[in-house]
Amino acid sequence: MMNSLRDGYRALVLGASGAIGQAFVQALRQDARCAHVQSVTRADPLAWDLRDPASIAALAQQLPGPWHLVVDATGALTLDGRGPEKRLPDLDAPGLLASLQVNAIGPALLLRHLAPQLARGERVVWAKLSARVGSIEDNHKGGWYSYRAAKAALNQLLQTAAIEISRQRPLAVFAALQPGTVKSPLSQPFVGDDAVAPEEAVRGLLAALDALPPSGRAHFVDYAGQPIPW
Repeated sequence: MMNSLRDGYRALVLGASGAIGQAFVQALRQDARCAHVQSVTRADPLAWDLRDPASIAALAQQLPGPWHLVVDATGALTLDGRGPEKRLPDLDAPGLLASLQVNAIGPALLLRHLAPQLARGERVVWAKLSARVGSIEDNHKGGWYSYRAAKAALNQLLQTAAIEISRQRPLAVFAALQPGTVKSPLSQPFVGDDAVAPEEAVRGLLAALDALPPSGRAHFVDYAGQPIPW
C-alpha cells in the first residue's frame, strides 16, 4: 500500500508488459487506496515507441492526469538481438545509440510530456526503473558499456528534471530504482538461481517509494530502500 499518497490516488504504469511492470500493476490494483491504475504496454493501440519522439508526445495526450504515482518500467537490456558488451572491442555506435534511445532518451521524453500531468499541491511520486550498473561510483567490474552509459545518462536526466519540477511541485518525489536481480525475460540470459520474483521486488520498491521524502532532488535506491551512489 502507498500510504503516503492521498486516499483515492491515481497510478500510471508505463511498460506494463514487462515482468516488473506487470507486477506493479497487480500490486497497485490490490491497494484499496488506489482509485485507478492505468497500464500502458508496447501493444497499446496507439503503437508508441521509445525511439519515436512523436509517438511519445501523442501517447501523453491520451493519458490526462492528474496522476499521483507514475511508474516508468520501460527499458531493455537486449536490443536488436544484441546483449550487453563484455569487452571494449564489442562496442559499436549503433548498439550504443540504440541503448541510449531506449533506456535514456525515450524515458526522458516520457517525463517531459507527462510531468505536467502530475497532481499539484500534494505528494506525488515519479518512479523510474534504473539499474545499479548505472552508478559510476559503484562500477567495479566494467563491461556492459552501452547499458551502463544509458542508465547513467538516465539518472542524470531524472536528477536534473527533479530539481526543476520540484520548484513547482515541492511535494514531488522522484526516484531511480534498482529492482535487484529479477526473474524476467529481460534478465534470463544473464542471471543465476538467486534472482528474486518480480512480485517480491515490487513489494520492496513500493515500500521504499512510500518512505522517501520530497527533497527537491531525485533519490537512487534499491528494492530494500537502501541508497545507491550516483
